[in-house]
Amino acid sequence: MIKKLMTTGIALSALVGATAQADEGMWQPHQLPQIKKQLKAAGLKLNPEKMADLSQFPMNAIVSLGGCSASFLSEQGLVVTNHHCAYGNIQHNSTAENNLLVNGFVAKSKDKELAATPNSRIYVTESLTNVTKDIKSSIPHGATGVAYFDAIDKREKELVADCEASQDYRCSVYSFHGGAEYFLIKQLAIRDVRLVYAPPSSIGKFGGDTDNWMWPRHTGDWSFYRAYVGKDGKPADYSEDNVPFKPDAFLKVNANGVDEGDYVMVLGYPGRTNRYRTDVEVENQFTNVYPRSKRLQEEYIDVIKANSEEGSDARIKYAGTIAGLANYAKNYGSMIESYNKGDMLERKRQLNNDLKAWINADKNRKAKYGKALDTLNALILESQKDQEADTLLGLVSRGSMMRVASNLYRLAHEKQKPNVERRRGFQDRDMRRFEQGMKVLNKRFDEQVDKALFLHFVKEYMTLPAEKRNETFDVYFGLDQGLDMKALEDKINKMYAETELTTAEARLAWMEKSVEDFEKSDDPFIQYAVTMYDVAMAKEEQDKALSGKLQQARPAYMEAMIAFKKSRGEAVYADANSSLRITYGNVKGYSPQDGLYATPFTSLEGMLAKYIPGDDEFDLFPNIREAIAAKKYGPYKNEKLGSVPVNYLSTLDITGGNSGSATLNDKGEFVGLVFDGVYESIIGDWDYDPKLNRAIHTSVPFMLWTMEYIDGAQNIIDEMTIVK
Repeated sequence: MIKKLMTTGIALSALVGATAQADEGMWQPHQLPQIKKQLKAAGLKLNPEKMADLSQFPMNAIVSLGGCSASFLSEQGLVVTNHHCAYGNIQHNSTAENNLLVNGFVAKSKDKELAATPNSRIYVTESLTNVTKDIKSSIPHGATGVAYFDAIDKREKELVADCEASQDYRCSVYSFHGGAEYFLIKQLAIRDVRLVYAPPSSIGKFGGDTDNWMWPRHTGDWSFYRAYVGKDGKPADYSEDNVPFKPDAFLKVNANGVDEGDYVMVLGYPGRTNRYRTDVEVENQFTNVYPRSKRLQEEYIDVIKANSEEGSDARIKYAGTIAGLANYAKNYGSMIESYNKGDMLERKRQLNNDLKAWINADKNRKAKYGKALDTLNALILESQKDQEADTLLGLVSRGSMMRVASNLYRLAHEKQKPNVERRRGFQDRDMRRFEQGMKVLNKRFDEQVDKALFLHFVKEYMTLPAEKRNETFDVYFGLDQGLDMKALEDKINKMYAETELTTAEARLAWMEKSVEDFEKSDDPFIQYAVTMYDVAMAKEEQDKALSGKLQQARPAYMEAMIAFKKSRGEAVYADANSSLRITYGNVKGYSPQDGLYATPFTSLEGMLAKYIPGDDEFDLFPNIREAIAAKKYGPYKNEKLGSVPVNYLSTLDITGGNSGSATLNDKGEFVGLVFDGVYESIIGDWDYDPKLNRAIHTSVPFMLWTMEYIDGAQNIIDEMTIVK
């Protein structure tokens, strides 16, 4: 049975204050009754009490893809998400002869649907259980560092093992408020996922990197999957005998979409936000981490493109990688720009000064919280000292063959332990995905590109002082004697020429080998993995010790911050952590700068105005240009706009992971998909600004118009329940 969750404890008992801002916050489902006044004031017509129950509509229609969000749109397991969330599976089914990324894809019948990658999953959340007391009671008195980390890790694994009665379920323990609370989340894991419909990239990715994070926007960012199960209704591996999954509920589709001022909400699985980070963390992230990461990601893209021709098999294999890196690079650039323009650091410092003053004003508070902030900041500074070296070593050892060999050798070691003691990713529950990853690696790997990336980033790595580099790594590649690019290139070429790991058969065979088999092997990448193992384990233990200390310090700081904010009547919601959340607001434009106002809708005519013949980002097939020019709107015209609305803005508080989330109206009807934010709101992962924070959605009228008049996907429209 799906359970409605009641929560306890200081962190969640103080979540809502009298002055909660209407649109800020990524709320857990059980919190909705606590903010029902704000929800009703914004325009919600559904009952917040029922919405808090995961067994009730609309929560039971919302699913996760394990990185993106999605939702059911029919009783036959039809799932809608973003085009960029399905990008890897569109790429997986593409070839140089039939590039579905370029051409698009419509399955006219179920037997024409295409199998997604073996690792694709649709996760249906069934229950959430507060396990805070259970986990904290498992920590030995006085434990710290590695012992503290291991105690939590062990109990989490035990809870997960008990929860996962079969491979049909995926369970995880999520921490909230830095470890102040823990929840066990149980999800049905559907593993036969098929691609049903994807518009061509000239619609699904219209505007490309140029328009990414920008307004006005004209992107048809949607795709459809279908969830399949065995004839018994349970998750099953891909089989032609499988049948569509029948969800407990699905969303009705409102063909009218929305108007300015309408209530909207997004239900999904936002990834990570950092609203409660200290000023020490903020300064380091924006002055060191983001600038370095942006530069390195852009270099990564350049190397891939320089070593793979446009339209080649190699470029198709890395299409998803390029898209993801470009997205993050632009994201980081915007955050750096917003940070430099704004005063977030000063406000963070002031907040922490105010917190200290509040603590010191009362002897009981001082006794309880007096050391919380200083202890946390000291650990944060310790964690930052090797960031650059760790990043660069990660890049040079990121090559596919290096990672494969290292993971296989780690598996051989982990299999010697009891299952519950193994590292995450190497337990019995992980083996199916591990094996499938080995099988499909060649779909996303090209030897020439892999070698070029290694040789490029070795130069960057060698700029580090010798004491910051990894001595074992340097010796293995002859870097301890200095950088000789010719010798290094000869070595890496020889390694690829002599390895057997480039074939799926060999990789799968090595999954069954022992530690002794690895140690005796003369395969150069396996030799590399064996050589690096001890130093990697030593670094892991060092990181665990620091993590254990942070797991003690962060909750103490958050407990103080929550009590402080409660004393000021302020709202406190947990940072996003990939668990199910609701964010709500209204359709609304914004003023990005003095003298400018961005209206909340774009139209088909705006899309046509951006058209550039032959441009990969702004090209349009003739049929869409002709339909727009002829004003062939059909029933999807918005009379106020005088056209079909393409994208629209809202005040919703979203982040990565929300991609693919269903946008619902006041009655819980599907009115679009959220897929992006405006340039000025990217810093929202760290800092919410109600004046500039705007989410971008694809409109339902544009989806239906394209499906009916452009892509000939009438069979999919007929499957959905359309309302007006």
